[in-house]
Amino acid sequence: MSIRKTFEEREKNFMSPAGCFSSETRGRLKDEKPCPIRTAFQVDRERIVFSNAFRRMKHKTQVFLSPKGDEYRTRLTHTLEVAQIARSITRAMFLNEDLAEAIALAHDLGHPPFGHGGETALREIYSQSFSHSEQSLRVVDLLENNGQGLNLTLEVRDGILKHSKGYSKVISDDPAQMAFTAEGRIVRIADIMAYLNHDLEDAIKSGVINEKQIPDSCTKVLGKTHSLRTAVMISDIIESSSIEDLYLQLKMSNTVRSAMAELRHFLYENVYRAPQVHNEFVKAKRILCELYTFFLNNEEKLNEYLQAMDILSANPDTVPKERIVCDFIASMTDRFALNLYAKIFFPSPSV
Repeated sequence: MSIRKTFEEREKNFMSPAGCFSSETRGRLKDEKPCPIRTAFQVDRERIVFSNAFRRMKHKTQVFLSPKGDEYRTRLTHTLEVAQIARSITRAMFLNEDLAEAIALAHDLGHPPFGHGGETALREIYSQSFSHSEQSLRVVDLLENNGQGLNLTLEVRDGILKHSKGYSKVISDDPAQMAFTAEGRIVRIADIMAYLNHDLEDAIKSGVINEKQIPDSCTKVLGKTHSLRTAVMISDIIESSSIEDLYLQLKMSNTVRSAMAELRHFLYENVYRAPQVHNEFVKAKRILCELYTFFLNNEEKLNEYLQAMDILSANPDTVPKERIVCDFIASMTDRFALNLYAKIFFPSPSV
């Protein structure tokens, strides 16, 4: 018996029937020979970690643009916190940790630079339908590996596409928004648990808000520290959820769910829309808009940078130029975009 099959048998011996067994994956876009050592979801996780897009997240904004300290979250550290929370929940529920971790590690691969300001910019200049979740799927399907993609399993791809919840309910009741695996649905809630906690902590550290502004009702239910809030949220969903007809029904107590919803509203009103945060996003949007227009009209330069960044499409001749430029912009890190903008638009000394 191969090492992979040993792992697959181990899953069947301890995992809940509500979980997704790696031996029962729905497969990949392109058939390939199974790895003799790693399960299908372990393969996915490692392909994601070794991808260019994953490395770029270390220089992409989570909330605060160009923070003065190194302690603030980036898109990469956010991703790692989501993965850790998702693993804690799936482990406690006897589900597939490898699948949850793979989805979590890939869920923001397509996120543009400058946080949600970058996403808003691409909606305005490229398409109103642009979303970072769909872009993340595009990254793993079409842009990585010189246009060949990572060829991930359908379970991971589905979880990536359906991880984003915008400003909808903490736990959605719309089946169309939910991943078909329990692990994918857990990543969705782990994402909001992560950003509620770390965005609040970073906002206090930055001075955008102070601890006294946090609603008392949130503090009483969730706790006053990052670790307490995380523990309360994780424990509550584990204790409240149930399995019905082999389907995991994710639930939270009314008390904790309401406190999370109130905390999210507080962050939107007092952090994400705060002048010192919003004004920086306005600047960032202008940078991306001008870069988009420049590369739309300078194909030679566009191709030069695409080749350098290894994000060439497998069939570039069949892809509209607007789509290619959008892919390029979304793949940029904050500092790459800033340096490129300065190089293109700032005057250079003549002597």
